[in-house]
Amino acid sequence: MTRIETLAVHAGAEPDRETGAISPPIHLATTFQHGPAGERVAGYEYQREHNPTQARLEETLAALEVGAAALAFGSGMAAMNGLLESLPAGTHFLYPRDCYTGLRTLANEFLPERGITGSAVDMADLDAVRAALRPETKLIWAETPSNPLLEVADLAALADIAHGHGALLACDNTFATPVLQRPLALGADVVMHSTTKYFGGHSDVMGGALVFAKADDLHARAAHRRHVTGGILAPFSAWLILRGCRSLPARLAWHCRNARALAEMLAAHPAVEAVHYPGLVSHPNHAVAARQMADFGAMLSFQLKGGREAALRVAGALQLAINATSLGGPETLVEHRASVEGRHPHSAQNLLRVSVGLEHIDDLRADFAQALSRA
Repeated sequence: MTRIETLAVHAGAEPDRETGAISPPIHLATTFQHGPAGERVAGYEYQREHNPTQARLEETLAALEVGAAALAFGSGMAAMNGLLESLPAGTHFLYPRDCYTGLRTLANEFLPERGITGSAVDMADLDAVRAALRPETKLIWAETPSNPLLEVADLAALADIAHGHGALLACDNTFATPVLQRPLALGADVVMHSTTKYFGGHSDVMGGALVFAKADDLHARAAHRRHVTGGILAPFSAWLILRGCRSLPARLAWHCRNARALAEMLAAHPAVEAVHYPGLVSHPNHAVAARQMADFGAMLSFQLKGGREAALRVAGALQLAINATSLGGPETLVEHRASVEGRHPHSAQNLLRVSVGLEHIDDLRADFAQALSRA
């Protein structure tokens, strides 16, 4: 099988047939010529349904995840919602206790209006997952590593549990990307990405995607919902994400190297209470992560012994790392998660989440060291 570094460069990257251009063209057209009875001259009709630039991106994403089909969306939340709202009314699904805030909001506020209910469970506790299953449970949603505690779920084991119950397994693979982890190969049925993050890679484009193990009925329902509700990805955004795919493996290697070194430094610092990073042997699911991931990613979080005020002092004292939401760009970003999770935060008040960037590691360590001196 072609290695992922090569796939990232060449999937969906055939030269333009008309001009021979190596960089793919951006087709900005909103509508496409068709025959008098609606016959599609070149396979396209209207940008909201499908368009050539997006088609290239979807081909690339499916190849990277070794899936049968992919759907691109305007954001990660649109992709997540596009899948979950495609479940039949009366469906119950399980989602991680530690997860992206948007998923929790969907489960608690919006999906019940559609007759879809969700329950939070510790995905690392397989007995707890089994105990939470109901007859109407049709989907297990995993997020591994999770946001923001970097908890790790055993995807192969969750796939066995889901399929044994007649349910599907979906996985948010945003933190890992297919460079580090391929959930479909471990038994998952659907993979979700916020392509805003590592796929885009430069903090300048928003997008989301679903990749399906099979081009089945669920894929068709999600595609139909995207078409009708308009959660499409703009062609220029698709082009930027496609460009980011080409350098993804190279960037991830540097990201991971920096994150491992920074995590080790933080774990040894006297002001730090805990570091959450699956690459540390102290992580409770380090062995699972080592088995199912090629590397441990570039996201980490840590907690300060001095509580909320210490965390805010450290965040405010950083000079190189930037206080900002999101992740996966070249710059190191730090976020006090409890402050941005809304009125009812789930994150500990002493926790800072870090998206480790591409700076020189000595500069990053020096910046965090001087900031921690204020803790």
